Amino acid sequence: MDDPGVVASGAGPDGVRIAPPVLDDGRHLWRLARDAGLDVNSPYAYALWCRDFAATTVTARDEEGRLRGFVTGYVRPDAADTYFLWQVAVDAEFRGRRLARRMLDHIGDRIVARGLTHLEATVTPDNTASRALFASFARDHGAEPEWTPLFEREHFPCEDSGAHEPEDLVRIGPLRPARDRSS
Repeated sequence: MDDPGVVASGAGPDGVRIAPPVLDDGRHLWRLARDAGLDVNSPYAYALWCRDFAATTVTARDEEGRLRGFVTGYVRPDAADTYFLWQVAVDAEFRGRRLARRMLDHIGDRIVARGLTHLEATVTPDNTASRALFASFARDHGAEPEWTPLFEREHFPCEDSGAHEPEDLVRIGPLRPARDRSS
């Protein structure tokens, strides 16, 4: 059965096209996550992400078809109305073009079309860019962001690179369909 929310967007004014990933994208997601300084999962995980969570993931490609950004996420197994956003990455050359927000809006429209009403993500307390991204997304989608502590340093392994920063949970909802946001 086709998922009504799995569609590609037309190219934006900068030529970037947002679409679900294909299996071959896993290696590119891994490289982009690494280059963007995110917590990098195994290459195998990104390959599985492109297969098993393609309906809840988006990629952004430039006019030449190169991957310039992605959003990964999934529907929470114990909260069927909630999308958990796992990672957002944007290529350094494409930062400052609102690409993260465009991908987030695209995934927001897709999840609302699937009947989901809330979006969640975790953000470190010092990540002001991500906090601003989620706050503006919430505002423009008629919802309030709700911030609560979720993971503390002790929830993560402490290895050579030191302790992982704590992560706060942001919960945004209820989200409205795009046609309902103008009112």
